[in-house]
Amino acid sequence: MKLGIVGLPNVGKSTLFNSLTKAGAESANYPFCTIDPNVGIVAVPDERLGMLAKLYDSVKITPAVIEFVDIAGLVKGASKGEGLGNQFLANIREVDAIVHVVRCFEDPNVIHVDGSVDPMRDIETINLELIFSDLEILERRIAKTSKGARMDKALAKELELLNKLKGYLEEGKMAKGFETDDEEEQALLAGYQLLTYKPVIYAANVAEDDLADDGNGNPFVQQVRNYAAQEHSEVFVICAQIEQEIAELDEEEKKMFLEDLGLKESGLEKLIKASYSLLGLISYLTAGEPETRAWTITKGMKAPQAAGKIHSDFERGFIRAEVVNYQDLLDCGSTAAAKEKGLVRLEGKEYVVKDGDVILFRFNV
Repeated sequence: MKLGIVGLPNVGKSTLFNSLTKAGAESANYPFCTIDPNVGIVAVPDERLGMLAKLYDSVKITPAVIEFVDIAGLVKGASKGEGLGNQFLANIREVDAIVHVVRCFEDPNVIHVDGSVDPMRDIETINLELIFSDLEILERRIAKTSKGARMDKALAKELELLNKLKGYLEEGKMAKGFETDDEEEQALLAGYQLLTYKPVIYAANVAEDDLADDGNGNPFVQQVRNYAAQEHSEVFVICAQIEQEIAELDEEEKKMFLEDLGLKESGLEKLIKASYSLLGLISYLTAGEPETRAWTITKGMKAPQAAGKIHSDFERGFIRAEVVNYQDLLDCGSTAAAKEKGLVRLEGKEYVVKDGDVILFRFNV
């Protein structure tokens, strides 16, 4: 999974990126301190892996991972080259979802690029830049498609879609709100990699005092939540500064620190939950002496396609899947004991994989 982090300068974007990835992107109190897109790979915390690895005496544990791309703070006119301009928007065209960091804290020591804290204005500024960037892509595509549209029915149909889509974006709307029942048009729409078509997770960056009640007493956070609800986006509340402190601690210290703050989970864990929920993802597990590993798949995926995540041969030569629920396996203490109790099932090609399934695939190529 790949997530792109966007936001205005000085909203806590790079501080959040640093704390999530411990990659050390420079974070300073002035715009454009992130000059290159910073990329960080983060392991998805999953306590099931450690428990399974103990059970199987696994040599290696491989968690699922998320790739974060942090781009320079966008300002009004970025799509026209203002600030550091549109070059950065290209870096997030390939992400699965956008994490939009919104400043929801007052602090006279941290300059706001527009002079005051106003989450709705900030969201609108970023959205407009994403829309302008997408319009540029559509205009190029229209110019290219127009050439062959007279002679080719498929291109003529696509040109019609492109023009409708362009008109929709010119009204200041995001592409993800554009509706079509036509499957071909839906496939084309997904293929354009428009930034405004991507799912969004809003990171409401608050002061430490607003963390314990999850920002419920912060009117700025409420505004972001109301806005996100209208567009079916996810929101999580974070204090980037606190996340940076957490990033320096080991697991035991982190637990104590979170407890002292009255928190159950870190910002990274909140973000991962929001990402998995928004993108409809789950993890199944494989375990054995060489390795215990988590595999991220889309909810509703059937066993052969899930097997294909490991290797294409597994999907091609799929025979069956030996499946046991993670908790059942732990309770029984071994696969043999789980088999005796009839908890290990043999599933065929139509089996829909569930979160926490521990699977052994049988295949023959």
